[in-house]
Amino acid sequence: MKQKILLVDGHSMIFDWEDLASLHRRNTAAAREELIRRLTGLQDNSDWTVAVVFDGTGTKASSDGTPHGIAVFYSKSGQTADSIIERLAAKYAKDHEVTVATNDRMERTTAEAFGSLTISGLQLSAQIESAHSAVQDTIRRLRR
Repeated sequence: MKQKILLVDGHSMIFDWEDLASLHRRNTAAAREELIRRLTGLQDNSDWTVAVVFDGTGTKASSDGTPHGIAVFYSKSGQTADSIIERLAAKYAKDHEVTVATNDRMERTTAEAFGSLTISGLQLSAQIESAHSAVQDTIRRLRR
């Protein structure tokens, strides 16, 4: 069975989810951290290996490694998160089951051309909620 990789367009998700969009208006870093926290829960309770990519403002592309166990990437100045996601999708789609989470139609089309599956922000939110509910159900069963 192929490893399942989920590539997340970070800002696409933040701006799609009202609570994170509102938080982003007050504190960009806090919104990113909350998204990372939610994605960590998804990775911990699913068979996906998760990477999230944000548009950055630095002079070179960077990675925060694996805080909370997921890979976090920031694009360099003049580069978009989309270009990093496209590069990762192209690299891994041949040998892995890659899913790209974005609301950007052009990005979805490009990712699909590389052989990736795509999901919207709404679908990703449902996946996160489903994983959270499954954990809560398991905890309730164990407490009985």
